[in-house]
Amino acid sequence: MVLLHVKRGDESQFLLQAPGSTELEELTVQVAQVYNARLKVQRICSEMEELAEHGIFLPPNMQGLTDDQVEELKLKDEWAERCVPSGGSVFKKDDIGRRNGQAPNEKMKQVLKKTIEEAKAIISKKQVEASVCVTMEMVKDALDQLRGAVMIVYPMGLPPYDPIRMEFENKEDLSGTQAGLSVIKESEAQLWWAAKELRRTKKLSDYVGKNEKTKIIVKIQQRGHGAPAREPIISNEEQKQLMLYYHRRQEELKKLEENDDDSCLNSPWADNTALKRHFHGVKDIKWRPR
Repeated sequence: MVLLHVKRGDESQFLLQAPGSTELEELTVQVAQVYNARLKVQRICSEMEELAEHGIFLPPNMQGLTDDQVEELKLKDEWAERCVPSGGSVFKKDDIGRRNGQAPNEKMKQVLKKTIEEAKAIISKKQVEASVCVTMEMVKDALDQLRGAVMIVYPMGLPPYDPIRMEFENKEDLSGTQAGLSVIKESEAQLWWAAKELRRTKKLSDYVGKNEKTKIIVKIQQRGHGAPAREPIISNEEQKQLMLYYHRRQEELKKLEENDDDSCLNSPWADNTALKRHFHGVKDIKWRPR
């Protein structure tokens, strides 16, 4: 199995294994699926953190309005009475005005937060350092855990406009958002290795050979965006350490220059002929008249 270290730009994403005989059409789609599914988990975790703190999403026509404005416009959140968290709610106002402030109690909040941590660990970039390959099944398992936690806290479900429910139902609309820019459509994904595009019409072995123990770094890119930028020869951390070393060396040389004082050579202990003169009895001869 060839080990692929998938990156987006200079940032590590995940590890993936594939036989050398794999068609690159299939492999590119597989990499794009895992990449996009990880982004989905990240988006859901982010929204669930807000759900644990401030309750369900307000209707779109009530978001960002003050209580006085809601009362003046006679708006009503019809889902607020249906979507009450298990064990009752605790009021915690959302300063942004996106959620209704009816947060779950501490016990249910911990259920959500613990599940979020477990899901994040599955898709974490630290898996690369631990040499753990991430599969689509693992990402789906993380999604199932998140869905289960939401059902425990909100057994009646979430409003249809809540972004968490929309993500679970694959109805999310990311157009015009920063999150949408990160997603790469499977049909528009490209893989690059060693500054070469891995063309979908070929096999992986056409590029890396038949050695199944090969490890390569591939970069996923949006079609039409050109080749990804080359990585720097040394990392930012290595560059910082190098600059620190040269700074310390410069300070040491500066101190040596400041201490370049040879007046000590006039001291008696620095006279290399003192011992000779001592034995000849000419130690303290003075030539000036008394």
